Amino acid sequence: MAFLAGNGQERLFVFRLPEDFVMQSLLSQLRAGNWRALLASFLYFDTGFTVWLLYGPLAPYMIHSLHISAMQQGYLVAVPVLAAAILRIGFGNLYQAVNGRWLALIGVALSAIPPLVLSLYPGVLSYDALIFLGVLLGVGGASFAVALPMAGSNYPPKIQGTVLGIAAAGNIGAVLDGFLFPPLAGQFGWTHATAAVLPLLGLAAVTLWFWGKDCAPKTGKVAPAAWGWGLTLVGLAFLAVATPRGWLGLHGKAALLLLPIYGVILSLVFLPRRYFPVFRERDTWALILVYAITFGGFVGMSAFVSLLLVTLYHLPKVDAGMLMGLFAFTGAILRPFGGLIADRISGAIALRYFLAGICLIDASFALWTPTLAVSIALLLILYASFGLGNGATFQLVPLRWAEKTGLMTGIIGAAGGVGGFYLPVILGIAKEQTGSYHWGFGIFAGLSATALLMVFALRRQWLTWSKASPAHSHTLHSQDLKASAVTD
Repeated sequence: MAFLAGNGQERLFVFRLPEDFVMQSLLSQLRAGNWRALLASFLYFDTGFTVWLLYGPLAPYMIHSLHISAMQQGYLVAVPVLAAAILRIGFGNLYQAVNGRWLALIGVALSAIPPLVLSLYPGVLSYDALIFLGVLLGVGGASFAVALPMAGSNYPPKIQGTVLGIAAAGNIGAVLDGFLFPPLAGQFGWTHATAAVLPLLGLAAVTLWFWGKDCAPKTGKVAPAAWGWGLTLVGLAFLAVATPRGWLGLHGKAALLLLPIYGVILSLVFLPRRYFPVFRERDTWALILVYAITFGGFVGMSAFVSLLLVTLYHLPKVDAGMLMGLFAFTGAILRPFGGLIADRISGAIALRYFLAGICLIDASFALWTPTLAVSIALLLILYASFGLGNGATFQLVPLRWAEKTGLMTGIIGAAGGVGGFYLPVILGIAKEQTGSYHWGFGIFAGLSATALLMVFALRRQWLTWSKASPAHSHTLHSQDLKASAVTD
C-alpha cells in the first residue's frame, strides 16, 4: 500500500516503520512486568548517580580554593568512584539477604549526608574532610548493586537486557551534574550548590516507598551482611584519608595506586565464603575487565572531563560542565539501546564493536592532542561506546548468574568503579609527570584492546548461554545453585 500511495508516502512509511516497531516492542516489553517498580529503581539509581559524581563538575571550583596538585585533584574526584566500587560488593551481598526496597531507602538517606554537610557547614572543608565526604558520596554509586537486580526481578529473563538497560539509564544523573551544578556554583558558591540534589533524593525516596518492589529470592543472612557492609564503609573512610598521608607505609603515586587493592581486600573479608567460587570462573574475570573499561570509562571520564577541558583548552568552568553533561547524556541515553541490541544479537557479539570503538578513541588521544572541536566529536563517540557497552555487558550477567544476580551485579559493578577510579588518577599522574595526558590514554587503549581480545577468545562459549532459552537458562541457574550448595 505504501508503494501505491506514491514516493513521498513510501519514504514516510520506510522511515516511520522502524521507529514505530521499536516503540511498540519496547512498550510491550514494559507491560510484561511491573513498570512502576522499574521507574522506582530508575529514579533511585538516577539520584544516586547524581550524588555520586557531584565532585566532577564542581572540581574546577573546588581546586581553586584548595590549591592542590594535579595528582591530588585526580584523587579527590576519584575517591567517590572507588568508594562506590568497594561498597557495591557489600551492597550486592546485602541484597541477597534483605528486600531491595529497604536497602534503597537506606542508600538514599546516607547519600543525603554529604550535600547536607557541604551546604550547612562549609567551614569543615579541609582536603581530608572532602575525601571523607567523598566516601559517603560513593554510597550513591553503590545503588547500582540494588537498583538493577531489583528492577530485573520484576521482569522475565528474555528481556533482561532491555529492562536493566532502562534501569541503568539512571546514568543520566551525570547529565544533571553537568548542567545543574556549575551555574549554581557560579552564583551561590559550590558548597551551597550541592543542596540542589536534596529534592531529587526526596523524590526518589517517595517513589521507592510507594512503588518500590523486589521479587528476588533471598538466601543470605542479614546480620553478617549488614555488619560487613557497615565495617567496610568505616574501614574505607579510614583508608581513603590515611593512604595519601602515608600512614600505611607508602607515599605518593604508589600509595594512591594501591588504594583500590586495599579496598577490595577489605570488602572481600566480609563476603560469605559460599560466593568465592565465582572468582574461579573465567567468565567472572572477563566481564570484570570489560566493565572496568565500559562503565569505568564512563564514570571516570565524567569525574575528570571538566578538569580535562579546562586544563587543555582553558574553557570557562560552566562551559566545561555543560559539555560534561552533554557527554554523560550521550552515554546514558544509549545504554538501554546497548541492552536492546544485546537482546537481539547477544552481548557476546555486540561488545566486540563497542570495545573496538573505545580502543580506537583512547588510542587517538594517546597519539595526539586534537583541536577542541575534534576532541568534542571524539569524546561523544567515546561516550556512545561506553553507554552501549554498559548495556550489552549487563545483558549477560542475569543470564549467566540468575540466582546470584545481586552479588554479581555488585562484584562486576565494583570492577567498573575501580576502573573509574584509576582513570582520573592515572591521567592526573600523567599530567603531573609529563605535562600531557598522552600516556595515560595509552594505558587505557591497551586495556581496551585486551578486553576486546578476551571477548573474541570466549565468543563461542558465551554464545551458548547469552541467547539461551528460558529452559536453558533454568538449567544454568540450577547448576549455579548446586555449586553453591556444594561450597556451603
